[in-house]
Amino acid sequence: MPTTRDFLEFHSLSADTILSIIDRANFLAEAWFKREMPPSLKDIRVAVITDDSGWRNTTAFDLGVQAMGGICAHPPISFDVREDTPDLAEYLDNWFDVIVARTKELSALQTLAACAEAPVINARTRSNHPCEILGDLAYIVGKRGAIDGLKVAIVAPNDNILRSWVEASISLPIEVRQIYPADWHDASLLNPNFSSGTDPADMLDADVIITDAWPGNATKEQLLSYQISAALLEKCRSGLMFLPCPPVARGMEVSTDAMEHPACQSRMAKAFLLHGQNALLEWAAGRE
Repeated sequence: MPTTRDFLEFHSLSADTILSIIDRANFLAEAWFKREMPPSLKDIRVAVITDDSGWRNTTAFDLGVQAMGGICAHPPISFDVREDTPDLAEYLDNWFDVIVARTKELSALQTLAACAEAPVINARTRSNHPCEILGDLAYIVGKRGAIDGLKVAIVAPNDNILRSWVEASISLPIEVRQIYPADWHDASLLNPNFSSGTDPADMLDADVIITDAWPGNATKEQLLSYQISAALLEKCRSGLMFLPCPPVARGMEVSTDAMEHPACQSRMAKAFLLHGQNALLEWAAGRE
């Protein structure tokens, strides 16, 4: 039977639930730094399926499960290849209480969640990446103290990072604006809290600037004026948080000096990928 504790799209959860998870993430961050993690996942069995490239958030899931007393295994599963996903769901339910999966197609996770009794967590698809945004928001709230009125500038094409920030703008009282050439806009994503524009000056009053990799079909001439540099960061408002999404390509979406600027807090923010996911695991397992 389907569970109500899946996390496939950011806006599938209410603002109250998201904010509760974010608050818990900041508590768990303190516990992590003190090496005093609670055993809140004791006896919880978690499958972490990596059916696509990347390593950060699947490693963080594994580490977090172990740190909170759970059991983590990595089934070598590929979706939509040999076994039907409904069959895989039944076999996974034999052994696991929570299923975390990183795969190419969101539809595969939707099918898995519809068939599995265990909650399913989206560890990334080509369509969206909600855990990445959850971790960033946990860091931002920890620094800022509140989320209301947060202004986020996304210097990125229509990809999984942008779309998950759009999902967050549906759930939360934040303002998200894409700043990028019009070739990479998608009018179907627009909502009262999300807009698109082409003027780099629009990022100057943002609280947070997010970047993502240049699309493969772009030329340097098209995108160089959107590169984040130290000179641009100097013009932005005081207290700006610059959070480039890894992997970062210096000389493309960011300059080398931007990565060394005090506003760049990528390393510290990405530590919260672990803490946000730990809080999410507690919620999914009913251990919050």
